[in-house]
Amino acid sequence: MRLAAAEAGPVRWADTGWLPSWLDVRTEQRTRYESLDGQFRAGRSGGDQALALRTSLAADLKLRPVGVLLEGMDSRQYLSDAGSPIDTTMVDALELLQAHARWDAGRLIPGGTNTVRLGRETLDLGMRRLVARNAFRNTINSFLGVDWLWQADGGGSVRGLGFLPVKRLPDDTARLLDNEPGWNSQSWDVQLQGLYAESPTLPGGLKAEAYWLRLQEEAAADTRRRRLNTPGLRIYRNPSPGGWDVESEATLQFGTSRPSAGIDGRDLDHFAYLIHAGAGWTFDGPGKPRVGVRYDEASGDRDPNDGSHGRFDTLYGARRFEFGPTGLYGAIGRSNLRSPDVSATVKPFRGWEAGAGWRWVWLAEARDAWTTGNFRDPRGMSGTHVGNQLELRLRWDALPGNLRVEGGMAHLFAGEFLRRAPNSTRQGDIQYVYAEVTWWY
Repeated sequence: MRLAAAEAGPVRWADTGWLPSWLDVRTEQRTRYESLDGQFRAGRSGGDQALALRTSLAADLKLRPVGVLLEGMDSRQYLSDAGSPIDTTMVDALELLQAHARWDAGRLIPGGTNTVRLGRETLDLGMRRLVARNAFRNTINSFLGVDWLWQADGGGSVRGLGFLPVKRLPDDTARLLDNEPGWNSQSWDVQLQGLYAESPTLPGGLKAEAYWLRLQEEAAADTRRRRLNTPGLRIYRNPSPGGWDVESEATLQFGTSRPSAGIDGRDLDHFAYLIHAGAGWTFDGPGKPRVGVRYDEASGDRDPNDGSHGRFDTLYGARRFEFGPTGLYGAIGRSNLRSPDVSATVKPFRGWEAGAGWRWVWLAEARDAWTTGNFRDPRGMSGTHVGNQLELRLRWDALPGNLRVEGGMAHLFAGEFLRRAPNSTRQGDIQYVYAEVTWWY
């Protein structure tokens, strides 16, 4: 058994000597306790708690030029009850998350290397605002289809994809509370296509990304339907000690959409946008502290009765890295939002990282919904200030790459809208805390 490799880095199944060189096996188990004091979701009251468990096993058959990746995942919750805000973002028991073949196609298209994947997979695009493999959330988005990646010899890449998003099942509260396994499915009624390109490094250490995504969702006359085009551009420079990092992203969204509670069953003209801008400075000293500022704006629907829809749809994106914890919390979403933020991180000791952030939260449109709370004031008389969020986080890599312990909290200080909107819970401030342990092998 070869375990000496652990001295130089994390221990993996390959270090045991039990596996052939063409097989890589990875396991992960995360246990997280969450507690919510106060409730912001319409129609609910009181606090809540949950014990969220996420366990995965992946096997990668590296048979060049063809390989196969299989990954199973089991996501469960305990301590929840019928009053909990439980859904398929928390539970997806005994599911095949990934199952795809990979073809390393070499220089099929000259000027770079080509990789083609066919089957069910997970992926991150760019900063993960529109398509992401979820990290904090207890379940993970997956897609069935084809994914082609060309990586240029001089840096940069182009990616093309055609997917059927996978729907997690079961999706009714009773079966989710029982952690009942189901068989996830996909349908031609929901299709996601796209192109994504990343530049080589530009002058000043900058990089650029451009993308276009197309979501086509067909549905019955009385349910949600979306036919959305989402092009965007992102320019960024990564953090480095003794220097500035910057990021800006601008995204448009147009087509037609129909909310689940559609207006007379009609499709509405859809035009929306997303803007992100931020900058930070990392000190070249003990702990490498970083301070940063950000601003996020996602359009809302200005008039619910004008025959058009202006609320931005974040598609299959993640939000924890920007807006705080999700799980039982997830108070801030990338729709109908205007929100500046200040934050700081520091690594005070080897393996330790601490972070703090303060975010102001306003509605972009007073007459549209606060989407995470699912309530609105159609007359726009309750103001636009949802509240201010304080977030704190502490992480310890006890065995880097093998064992991590993390804890944190988010406190939402209720603003005028949260206190006055017609169907608001009116429970005042919201307090969320969590503690988790993650193990990899």
